[in-house]
Amino acid sequence: MNKMLLGLLAVVGSFALPATADAAARAIATADVNLRAGPSTRYPAVDVVGGGDRVRVYGCLENRSWCDVGYDGQRGWMSSNYLAYAGGSRRYTGERAIRAIEAPVISFSIGGYWDDHYRARRFYRERDRYDGIYGPRYRRDRDRIEERDRFDDRDDVRRERRAERRRELRQEERRDDRREFRQERRDDVRIERRDERRERIEEQPEPVVPLYRVN
Repeated sequence: MNKMLLGLLAVVGSFALPATADAAARAIATADVNLRAGPSTRYPAVDVVGGGDRVRVYGCLENRSWCDVGYDGQRGWMSSNYLAYAGGSRRYTGERAIRAIEAPVISFSIGGYWDDHYRARRFYRERDRYDGIYGPRYRRDRDRIEERDRFDDRDDVRRERRAERRRELRQEERRDDRREFRQERRDDVRIERRDERRERIEEQPEPVVPLYRVN
């Protein structure tokens, strides 16, 4: 009997745990708020979370001030002041909501986080500008210099391609000019020959018609 009871409790627990974990990972935005690329308003905005929209909380900083959330297929950071959680008949906001949903404590590193989520974003190329806003700097100066050199090399390649394209366009323009010149020359030759034929026709004497006397 005891074995059957324990087995039943285990089955019930296996169904109950996923639902609790899923509920603990969700929260609601209390107002329109920017979804940021890091835990500070100094990071660029990724999207705007509408007031009343649901977000999935993946974790929060140790001081519970900012949380890593998912929204509409995007990942970013929200201030916990704009998060709320409704548990039964009670509603929690801010840090109390973070405690209620039992969000795990996580840290933030601009290198790995931006590599995973923002490679296609325009501000990804400017991450040195945002490096160090929160936490230790991700790269040493040598690494930043090497990356800047790589970008410079790419810029050089783009400049060379643009210069090559300009040379090709100039060559095409010269070819077009030569074709136009040859066509104009052929037209001039045709006109000259036509005028010469007309002049020869005009220079020919008119035929003399004999006059006959009729008796």
